[in-house]
Amino acid sequence: MQSLNMLEWNTSKYDGDKSVVNKRVAAALDDLTQTQRERLFYIEVKAFFCGDLTRADIERRFGVKPAASARDLSTYRRLAPLNLFYDAGQRKYATTDRFTPLFEHSAERVLTWFRAGFGDNMDQKLKRTVPCESASDLVKPDIEMLATLTRAIAGRRQVKVNYLSLSSGSSTKTLCPLALADTGLRWHLRAYDRERGRFADFALTRIVKAKAIDQPIPIEEQIESDVQWARLVHIELVPHPGIAHPKAIEADFMMHNGMLALDMRAPLVGYALRRWSVDCSPKHTLDPKEHHLWLKNSQTLYGVESAALSPGYNNTVDSK
Repeated sequence: MQSLNMLEWNTSKYDGDKSVVNKRVAAALDDLTQTQRERLFYIEVKAFFCGDLTRADIERRFGVKPAASARDLSTYRRLAPLNLFYDAGQRKYATTDRFTPLFEHSAERVLTWFRAGFGDNMDQKLKRTVPCESASDLVKPDIEMLATLTRAIAGRRQVKVNYLSLSSGSSTKTLCPLALADTGLRWHLRAYDRERGRFADFALTRIVKAKAIDQPIPIEEQIESDVQWARLVHIELVPHPGIAHPKAIEADFMMHNGMLALDMRAPLVGYALRRWSVDCSPKHTLDPKEHHLWLKNSQTLYGVESAALSPGYNNTVDSK
């Protein structure tokens, strides 16, 4: 096996030819076992997207002893000496400003990790580092921008962003990032907008640039203070009364006793009802050919800000 000590080179020496570094790193990775590569991959994901990690993180994730986690961290730091530094005060390994991933990362998989947990398909019930809710997958946000936002969420730090809005065009905003949410059409950032003084949703793909600010998020602007996010809305969906053969709709949605009951966070409700083309009018007045479902308990939308997006509920459309 190639000695990893040979990888502890002066990287500035190769700044003009990074292919030399990449080839040596690739060769060293190939010499590792699959299990070792998986642990190094986890180290990078945790650090890159959360900003830091500890040996205990590795031990909990893989069920290894402290000596093994120490070896894994030592190996990763030899392969990527500019990516991590040890913060003695916090007793954590943190990312540097020169962090460059060893592995390729796709936005879809990273978002799936945050939604389901860092255990991949393993039901380990690990604590989520970044709150993340989902209805489906669609868009592909920029990976660097995504990492900046998720680090800010995990570290409870503010960010300065350039945002493209349908109503006001391009603007610079100071946001307190709180959570990620998948509306089924695109991924959103749930954040506190300091300029507007309110919690709101921001489409990830409309965030052109994001820069972390070393400022903590005030308690009143943290996710625990977001009343809409904390609210779980109970919705009862039934086949539209205008459907001639409702059993087909019941089969489509695996309804129980002719109804599908769901609990969903308030900021996602309007997006979901619009995506599923649910008739939310109290007297099911929308065309059943286009709206196969009806919201039986439309009163549940009272006070839900995202309800403005629900078909038949009202004519207000979110402009972001």
